[in-house]
Amino acid sequence: MTAGLGEPALGAWRADPYADALRAGRGPLYLRRHDGWLLPLEVERWCAGPDAADDTVLARCTGPVLDIGCGPGRLVAALAALGHTALGVDVTPEAVARTVRAGGSALCRSVFDPLPREGGWGTALLIDGNIGIGGDPAALLRRVAALTAPGGSALVEVAAADVDERVEVRVEDGAGGRGARFRWARLGTRALCAEARGAGWTPYDTWRAGGRHFVRLTR
Repeated sequence: MTAGLGEPALGAWRADPYADALRAGRGPLYLRRHDGWLLPLEVERWCAGPDAADDTVLARCTGPVLDIGCGPGRLVAALAALGHTALGVDVTPEAVARTVRAGGSALCRSVFDPLPREGGWGTALLIDGNIGIGGDPAALLRRVAALTAPGGSALVEVAAADVDERVEVRVEDGAGGRGARFRWARLGTRALCAEARGAGWTPYDTWRAGGRHFVRLTR
């Protein structure tokens, strides 16, 4: 079992509702909490090219870039086109396949698995809510710190609300398709900065673009 990302989580993201949505390039797709609350997943945006908010992330990338939970690879492909060394990692084979078709490089692997260039990445990306991976932001941020070079950065997309929640969710398509339950987290800016300081990071910058919220952390 992969440390920090157990079989239920791996199975959930490899399950048909998520893989089918990526294959089709569209939703609907949701994360459903145990109490019925739904978080819509923006599959169409993920499968399109980078938007203006994404461009603000790309402009802050330096050195070789690791995109954690790269999904269909829009950022990895854009970074490659800009001349960056960039690698995406994702536990979903269809996400990796789409990334490669888009012109990026990607591995079907968890961030908690051994990865190339350990301790040498200039920038690590946790975009599109991927600070939630594993449901333990502190453990994830410690792992990202181990992957990143001294002086490197992590660019993290956070929730717009001032939220700090660790929950069990499942992927659903709204038509009866559903994956296994797994742990997830949602953090706003304040909670992310608090977790980051305890994991060896220094909050450096915050910004908003296109209704989305981001934090830059440095080592």
